[in-house]
Amino acid sequence: MLPGFPDQKVQVEVDLTEDTEWNDILRSKGIIPEKEPDPTEQLEEALADAIAKQHENRLEDLDIDELEALEDEEDEDFLAIYKQKRMAEMRQLASREKFGSIYPISKPEWQREVTEASKDATVFVHLSNESQLQSRLLSIILREAAQKFKEIKFCEIEGQRAIEGYPEKNCPTILIYKDGELVKQLVTLLMLNGNDTTLKDVEALLVDLGSIDIKDKRLIINQEEDDDLRESHKLRFQKKSLRGKSGLSDDSQSDEDDFFD
Repeated sequence: MLPGFPDQKVQVEVDLTEDTEWNDILRSKGIIPEKEPDPTEQLEEALADAIAKQHENRLEDLDIDELEALEDEEDEDFLAIYKQKRMAEMRQLASREKFGSIYPISKPEWQREVTEASKDATVFVHLSNESQLQSRLLSIILREAAQKFKEIKFCEIEGQRAIEGYPEKNCPTILIYKDGELVKQLVTLLMLNGNDTTLKDVEALLVDLGSIDIKDKRLIINQEEDDDLRESHKLRFQKKSLRGKSGLSDDSQSDEDDFFD
């Protein structure tokens, strides 16, 4: 201690939020806590990452034809990667497409045609009865589904031939097998859409069970979304054409665009 100087510690105010060299020294020595992350910076980083990933995956849902249409817009090597991926997916799907129709089965064939077959593919069984309206409706729907989703095996057997004394009122009954196990059963079409059941309802059921990918281009719901998108683009093109003919600027029509949108 120097003469004339009291032995006192001087308190120094430190702003913990400041990014100064002094604060960095104090933080490195554990004297003050690390600075809390700025939520704004975190949000901006998250958004930047999301935009980057979106850009990287912009071709993820496009099929071969859509990819080829982008040859003049996208990097050739980048486009080639996705084309090869789509071709591999198409080959894989083709290797699984070994059915394509409804298979009438008998009770003695059940183990082989349903249980064993379901170890390699989803098996959709319709316990039918021709006297029931819904059963006739389901038969029509399944014929279309079998031609559309050839990797799924669709089978049909009269209810009373499968189970002795099976009530007619329980038909149609739907039994779906995967990996050698019964994974879904529906008695009548009540749990789908009743007498208004369509192929779209059957597709939704198979999507829920993981037998069809939700992104599958063959799905009616995806086709309808594509149609809606095309109609939206068509409407916008028509509006722009009308504006060009009328000599009005885009700004003068902004309110009208908002109305249409």
